[in-house]
Formats: sequence, C-alpha cells, structure tokens
Amino acid sequence: MNFRSLRACSLFLAISLSLSLTSCKDQTESSKENESQEVAEKTNDSLFFKISLAQWSLHRPIFEGSLDPMDFAEKSSEMGFEGVEYVTSFYAEKVKDSKTPEEDLQKVLDTLKNRSQEFGVQNLLLMIDGEGDLATNDSVARNQAVENHKKWVDAAQFLDCHSIRVNLFGDEERENWKNNSIDALKKLSEYAATKDINVLVENHGYLSSDADLLVSVMDAVNMENCGTLPDFGNFCLKREGGVRWQAECIEEFPKYEGVEKLMKHAKAVSAKSYTFDMKGNEEVIDYKKMLQIVKDGGYTGFIGIEYEGTDMDPEKGINATRDLLIKAGKQI
Repeated sequence: MNFRSLRACSLFLAISLSLSLTSCKDQTESSKENESQEVAEKTNDSLFFKISLAQWSLHRPIFEGSLDPMDFAEKSSEMGFEGVEYVTSFYAEKVKDSKTPEEDLQKVLDTLKNRSQEFGVQNLLLMIDGEGDLATNDSVARNQAVENHKKWVDAAQFLDCHSIRVNLFGDEERENWKNNSIDALKKLSEYAATKDINVLVENHGYLSSDADLLVSVMDAVNMENCGTLPDFGNFCLKREGGVRWQAECIEEFPKYEGVEKLMKHAKAVSAKSYTFDMKGNEEVIDYKKMLQIVKDGGYTGFIGIEYEGTDMDPEKGINATRDLLIKAGKQI
C-alpha cells in the first residue's frame, strides 16, 4: 500500500470512528432525555395530585420588567409545568387606558390562548384582583364589583379555565361581611354557571382567612360552582396597625385546621412557600402535614405553586417548592 492509499485509509477510519462516537453520544443523550422524561412521568403518576404554577410566583421579574406576563405560558413550559394560573391584574394593566378596552382585552386573551396551546400548557384559573370589593356594605359598589368580575368569567371560559378566584375583604363586622359575601357570590356564581365556570374564594386575609366563617358562607351560598381555594399560608386575621398588607401578622387562624376545614369546598389548592432550610423543607409550613390534609379531603387536582419568598431568585424558589411537593407527596 502506497502512502496516498495509507493516508486515505487512515482518514476513512478516523471519519468512521468519529461518526460512530457521535452516534453513540447522540444515542446516550437521547437515552438520558427519555429516561428523564420517564422519571418525570413516573413521578407524576406516583403523586395523588398534579403541579401547576401560579403567576404570582413570578411577580418580581414581571414588576421589574424582565418578564413580560404575555410570556407566562412559555416560561412555565420551559420550567416543566403542565398547568398555569394567571393573575388578571397583570393583563388589566395593559388595557386600562385603552379607548376600546373590550377589543384590546380580547386581543390579549387571543394571545394567551394561542401561546398556551403553542407551548402545551393547560389554563386552569384566573386570580382576580382590583375589580371591586365583593363584601362591601355599599350595595351599589358591591353590585358593580359583581359586574366587573363578569368579564373575567367570560375570559376564563374563553381560555378553557375551570375557575376564577375572587377575594372577600369588605366589612370588619362578621355578620355584615357574611351577608354581603353571600349576596355577591350568589349573583356572580349564577352568572358563572351559565359559562360552566367555578367561582372560588381564597383565604386571603382578614375575615376571609377565618375558615369557620368562610365555610359558613359556602354552606349558605350552596351552589355547585361556588367553592374555596385553600392557600397553605394566607391565614392572617389581623396585622399591626390594622393594615391589609406589608405589616407583621398579630393574629392568625391555625393554618392546618384552616386548610382542613376549607377542603370540604375546595376546587383548587395553592401551595404557598416563603423560605427553606438546608434540607429543602419549608420553614413555616409542614408540607407533608398539609398534603396529608389535602389528600384526606379527597382532592386529586392541581396544586399551584405560589412562591413568595425574597431570599432567593423566584425561579429557584419555584423549583424548591416543586421539589418539596414531590418529596412530601411521595411520603404519604
């Protein structure tokens, strides 16, 4: 064999070896991806619930301008979530000064629906804020609040969500609060029923965080599409100075008892998280205990992650919460 033939032979062997190694590498990487997907599927199959992402978990980058709320479905998909829960105030802000608010809101909804379909995430619910007080003593303002919420019922139906989440703040006198809440919820739920949408009340501070009182409201409304959204952490009844937010909580309804009582009417669940220890456990909430309560309540739907901590990047906090949900969920 001459030098030219030897060189050609060597080159052929080198190329063949390179292609073989590349093929092996691709097969290995593909195998790893398949194994990872299988592990994820087995993890989901081994849990009694599915995991979704509440948009409020990303409120910091949204407020900072580094994340467009229109990209929420894409971001959630990138992070591995199959269900999403929207915060309506992020989108109401986009049309507040519009001369054609209905048309512009529909454009927003069209985009959200298209993107959720493009990135393969399921739209679950809309968390409504800033549309008026459903528990106020002022009957005119209360009825207006009901009307304000109706466009989000329509939006939820358009997006194929199952529910909207509403707040009950209102009067501080228990009987007034209860009667006002019943009145507004019945009116709103009657409308939502025509759209096949649930109206859910979250324990979100003040009297809405009194589980006994909120359950009494649910029992009085007594409608199939009116229920609760128990949040693991929102059980503050009173804060310093009487302010609603951003102050030390001085009176709290027992959180585990609260979730247990609210599970009777639950159609969604929110996994609040704040801070984690070195072992990955939430330092304020015993997740294993909470999930046992949720399971005992017969709930098998989505549990939405709502990270509110400030000591780590939101995405890291979200991932830490998901890891904890999976770990605790496997233990019960």
